[in-house]
Amino acid sequence: MRGLYRRSSLWRTRREAPHSLFFFSNALCTDANIDGVQSSRIKVFDRHFRRKQLDRAAWLMRSKDSFVDTVAENLLDRLEDCKKTFPAALCLGGQLEAVRRLLRGRGAIEKLIMMSVSSDMVELCRNAERELHTENIETSFMVGDEEFLPVKENSVDLVLSCLGLHWTNDLPGAMIQCRLALKPDGLFLAAILGGETLRELRIACTVAQMEREGGISPRISPLAQVRDAGNLLTRAGFTLPGVDVDEFVVRYPSGETLWLMLLGRSMSQLICLFVQF
Repeated sequence: MRGLYRRSSLWRTRREAPHSLFFFSNALCTDANIDGVQSSRIKVFDRHFRRKQLDRAAWLMRSKDSFVDTVAENLLDRLEDCKKTFPAALCLGGQLEAVRRLLRGRGAIEKLIMMSVSSDMVELCRNAERELHTENIETSFMVGDEEFLPVKENSVDLVLSCLGLHWTNDLPGAMIQCRLALKPDGLFLAAILGGETLRELRIACTVAQMEREGGISPRISPLAQVRDAGNLLTRAGFTLPGVDVDEFVVRYPSGETLWLMLLGRSMSQLICLFVQF
């Protein structure tokens, strides 16, 4: 497996198995409720509310977002580093429309499955697909959850995820399912938020709550650190892991503008656990 994290070292180990290119763009973690039985895992994110967020974002989302496009472009650039072609690909959740629009023939993909937990987001991608006349890719659309991947084992050559997997409660489990869906020598390529994302907002929320309530509770979703990235890939069973970190600085004139941006990108509060004082 192969993976990246720019600004830190790129390390590899050779072995015959799917590749993982894990491009961390500054990460989070879904609820497992099988046959009505609640999982013993801690539920950090409300997946039902996550679906509602994506439904809303499908209508609020701008046709082109500079931050999202930059992350998607950097993610897809990794395909140009691979001599291997990927006839069958799966694109999971996150920013589906940006990935499809910016793909531009990279990876020699012939069949592409676009999957999201939101039916409205899937419909948005389906409508956007009609405007793409330059690529001859057989594209299908699916409503499904990254935590319970509805894909057969050894069925795809490439799994892509752009800013989506960090909303799962069991990130290693979701990555294991991605690995199982890959054919031998397949590629897993993902970008998730992590590290110091929204550091200033996190500090402001902490200070304000300490002053007003005398304690703090989660206001920003938990984010994976750089040191955890390689361990996540190894734990999921990928070989040749690598992590690449990119930092993007985006300035907003006010807190309200930032909040409206988060709403439009379906990135507002999802944490289920709060501490009351």
